[in-house]
Amino acid sequence: MIDNHLQIRIIKVASIGLDKSHVSKHASELLPHFKKYQQKVWVQRVWEGGEFESLVTDCPLFAYKIQIDSSEKVCHSHDDIAPVWYEKFTDVSLVEKPGLKHLNLKERLDAFVRGGC
Repeated sequence: MIDNHLQIRIIKVASIGLDKSHVSKHASELLPHFKKYQQKVWVQRVWEGGEFESLVTDCPLFAYKIQIDSSEKVCHSHDDIAPVWYEKFTDVSLVEKPGLKHLNLKERLDAFVRGGC
């Protein structure tokens, strides 16, 4: 998904090896951490054995990207082994992407397949 230019934001963590510092980061930033941690402890690539939630904020097919203008990190559970943190959005906006608004989804998909999106 990252290779296809999706902007993926981690919005909740509840797993050994993930904590407050990982919330609100982009998945591409965390790939080295995921790979390193996977070697230390048995955790599958889809993070079975724990969890995290994500939000796609931009994709080549989106006519608008989701912009997180402000947010805060909230601790849901102070567990010593696998604390649960999530991101609470306090201000969000949509930002129009130039040249895509007038295209319908099929046209955006065709442009993406051709490499023009």
